[in-house]
Amino acid sequence: MAILGHGVSLPRGGSGRLRHPPRYAALLRPSSPRFPHSSIRAHLQPFYSVIGRPSIDPQLMIRMLIIGYCFGIRSERRLCEEVHLNLAFRWFCRLGLDGDVPEHSTFSKNRHGRFRDSDLLRKLFETTVQRCMETGLVGGDGFAADASLIRADANKRRSAAGSDAVDWEAMAATRRSVREYLDTQDEATWGAASEVTPKFVSRSDPAAQWTGAQKGHAFFAYATNHLIDLDHAIIVDVEASRAIRQAEVGAARTMLDHTQDCFGFYPERLAADSAYGSAEMLGWLVQERGIEPHIPVFDQSERRDGTFERADFTYDHEADAYVCPAGKELRPRQKTYRTPRPLADAAGLIRYRASTLDCAPCPLKPRCCPTTPARKVPRSIHEGARDLARALAATDAYAASRRERKKGEMLFAHLKRILKLDRLRLRGPNGGRDEFHLAAAAQNFRKLAKLIPMPEPRPA
Repeated sequence: MAILGHGVSLPRGGSGRLRHPPRYAALLRPSSPRFPHSSIRAHLQPFYSVIGRPSIDPQLMIRMLIIGYCFGIRSERRLCEEVHLNLAFRWFCRLGLDGDVPEHSTFSKNRHGRFRDSDLLRKLFETTVQRCMETGLVGGDGFAADASLIRADANKRRSAAGSDAVDWEAMAATRRSVREYLDTQDEATWGAASEVTPKFVSRSDPAAQWTGAQKGHAFFAYATNHLIDLDHAIIVDVEASRAIRQAEVGAARTMLDHTQDCFGFYPERLAADSAYGSAEMLGWLVQERGIEPHIPVFDQSERRDGTFERADFTYDHEADAYVCPAGKELRPRQKTYRTPRPLADAAGLIRYRASTLDCAPCPLKPRCCPTTPARKVPRSIHEGARDLARALAATDAYAASRRERKKGEMLFAHLKRILKLDRLRLRGPNGGRDEFHLAAAAQNFRKLAKLIPMPEPRPA
């Protein structure tokens, strides 16, 4: 790909002959319009000084990072040793037999500097998506959104209670992860995702969320969010977020917006689990984006005390009223106020109320509203989108989307078991983004290597 540039290939024959060249090298050809007539050097040129000693080639570091994440080599110290000894890795990195391998500390210096300042790893991931699009592996009609928890590099013993007062401003002077935590307080996928005070906060990585979602021992974690094309399970976007449902739903919106702006994707349907089936999310998908939600509706109207549920009431669209099992109407408002009041409350719910004169003599009152004078039925302002999602759930296309959505779950299993990304090595929101972008790029590379036939070997 153009972002990886060109280099000198390893000499053939003799002791320099490659036994097992990496299959990913066949994919590295200049074909991405994201970086026309450019390369990593051109992209990073403003971040290098024109004086001083020669810098290490950034293309070499990116190639080494790709090797590390493709083969599950998490330690950069070990990665340098592997590249130094492995001839196939040397050929992939365009080092030759006598090329010097950079020291492991060089990666940290560049990651926290020019790589992060230029958003290079994000561009690298986008280039893999563009390459998949050019080879026809991305259909763009059906997407799936999902998230998985990744343990953070944080220890509970060094944490503070969520209610304790901590001078984060003072700690930010010496800790990069704390500075990033303070910088993301207003973002929808980080600090602004929820106002609930967590039980514990890590002093070393305060953006990590204390969670017990896996029904075992609680731990500090981040969430990696994937937006996957359902044709061949290509990851078209990835985002890091807090490990809570609100942040994951916000990340799904961000990914859909980003893929539309970056690649021009207008998917027809989106498959996800019930965590994404809130009324606000379904309303946004249907009314603002025109996407069919192949998502189970998040509904808490079910009752267990034997009384009538909301499903037992029939909604009349023309009259804008609910009809109870006894045939009486429930309307949005039974009183007339001197000062008009909004029908919907802060949660976006409109409450339809029955008349007390109808409910008091009704023989069904013990099964309808035994503890209140009259029955109330809440209805969301996005109930039309919820009704559409319920109707889609009975179609064959919905059943197909539910089966194809499992491809995303397999990618998460591959991420943790094969690529060894079950625990983050870097701290802070930016550290999570860097690792998730590199891992997603590696998974797309592996998918390309698996699905695209190898070129015919050329004679020596």
